Amino acid sequence: MAEILHIDHIGIAVKDLKAAIAFYENVIGIKCTSVEEVPEQKVRVAFLPSGDAEVELLESTDPEGPIAKFIEKNGEGIQHVAYRVDDLEAKLAELKEAGVRLIDEKPRRGAGGADIAFLHPKGTFGHLVELCQRPGKLK
Repeated sequence: MAEILHIDHIGIAVKDLKAAIAFYENVIGIKCTSVEEVPEQKVRVAFLPSGDAEVELLESTDPEGPIAKFIEKNGEGIQHVAYRVDDLEAKLAELKEAGVRLIDEKPRRGAGGADIAFLHPKGTFGHLVELCQRPGKLK
């Protein structure tokens, strides 16, 4: 059975990535270690590590992208919680067999070099769940 290791990151949708980074660095005190663009997901992502987890700030690069649509519907805020798993394909197979509604039945490439997959909020008590596996990192 595939194992959930810990919370990997909290994804927060923001309108202005630079302003959000400045807030987290200057007010909260968490430093941004990198920013990258993920064209397939129409998003620019900033990573702010805190202990074993990260804050992941997400800014849309396209008004039709999923983050732009999330902000339009819900406003800025927590968009997803990501859990690190030791075997993403096995965990997806287990969840599918258990009847969990999946957005992604197969892993896809996400930010930071992770393989990711999302579970549908209608099957997770109303919040978007991401599962991720980072090559070479089990903890």
